[in-house]
Amino acid sequence: MSSTNVEPTVKRTALPHGSWVIHPWNAWRARGRGILGFLGPGLITGASDDDPSGIATYSQAGAQFGYSLTWIMLFTWPLMAAIQEISARIGRVTGKGIAGNIRDYYPVWLLRLIVSLLLIANFINLGADLGAMGDALRLLIGGPRGFYVVLFALGCAALEIFSSYERYTRILKWSTLSLFAYVATTLVIQVPWGEVAYRTLIPEFSWEKDYIVTIVAVLGTTISPYLFFWQASEEAEDERVNPAEHPLIEHPEEAGSEIRRIEVDTYLGMGLSNVIALFIIVTTAATLHLHGITDIQTSEQAAQALRPIAGDFAFAFFAAGIVGTGLLAVPVLAGSAAYALAESFGWPSGLGRQPHEAKAFYATIVGGTVIGIAINFVNLDPIKALFWTAVINGIVAVPLMIVMMVMTMQPKVMGQLTLPTWLWVVGWLSTAAMAAAVVTMFVTW
Repeated sequence: MSSTNVEPTVKRTALPHGSWVIHPWNAWRARGRGILGFLGPGLITGASDDDPSGIATYSQAGAQFGYSLTWIMLFTWPLMAAIQEISARIGRVTGKGIAGNIRDYYPVWLLRLIVSLLLIANFINLGADLGAMGDALRLLIGGPRGFYVVLFALGCAALEIFSSYERYTRILKWSTLSLFAYVATTLVIQVPWGEVAYRTLIPEFSWEKDYIVTIVAVLGTTISPYLFFWQASEEAEDERVNPAEHPLIEHPEEAGSEIRRIEVDTYLGMGLSNVIALFIIVTTAATLHLHGITDIQTSEQAAQALRPIAGDFAFAFFAAGIVGTGLLAVPVLAGSAAYALAESFGWPSGLGRQPHEAKAFYATIVGGTVIGIAINFVNLDPIKALFWTAVINGIVAVPLMIVMMVMTMQPKVMGQLTLPTWLWVVGWLSTAAMAAAVVTMFVTW
């Protein structure tokens, strides 16, 4: 990314060991980046979590259980943010993504198993998201769904491959505004906000099987392996393309400002993700659940069901949000797969490289996109596809999170920048919650 030659006076903060670092917000402002520069991988990662497949899960939660599951978005926020901050620290401290670090320090069979399952889950999810985007645009303007699927896929791949890194990350950041379509939806329907606040702050738990299964689905949608790989690799990429920055393990004196930036970026990004998910649950609870529509399998079904109940404006906002979030999620799914595969084999990787400099990396993006297109033209049930994606993600997430937690406490990997105690504790709580969700998923199969 670009930097200015003039370094204005900036605020500095003393670290306990006596070194000085630039205050994080002023550091970014000094480089001419502004708020878009300060918020980066965390914002994009959080926003991409609300993909069309996730929208379907949140819609089902609201339609089936009304406001009684709004509390889970508050509960999962610190867990999600902690594991994403840990992912970001891995990338920023080591200068490599998660796959690159596993390759250096762990058995090759473990790396290949994790990356293989990640690719399968990502490409199925990518295909499902492309299909949902095609369905949503067809609902909005009519026309052939298949054509829209191909158009979205080619557009996303072309931008990811041929845009400069700085321009592309800026596009992704601005794309996060599409999430506010779900805020707009709640403005055109009647919502009992007092009840929403009460149910969010005071959980009402049920041991009903469907209730527990929905919690598991929401947790699995919120905490997904592809998000770990993307944020870690993007932190490493940001460092690589900027000559003024270095892996923190080599320059720990830079850690103060960078870790604070990561914290702000990640907690805001994950907060945005969960707030939007909350609005989706509230929208479907205030409309579909209220009118007895309790079975929603896809985001398209949610949009269609909204129209006769909440009107054309709510329908249009909801459907447009599916398209917008898909445009953000599809590149992240393809990109995280490409980073993981390239790092596992030691290939040149990164969106900051030209296509001829990282042929295998970009070939993975193209290949994954082609598979995503193909999924929409074969006789594959999208609901079953997403079910198996959830199963595979669950199988990958728990061992991957355990490896990450162990890795980030080892000085040989992180140098003197191993996890602080509070983050270590919350990280293991997140891992335990995900393990419980996976066990529940198999028990209730």
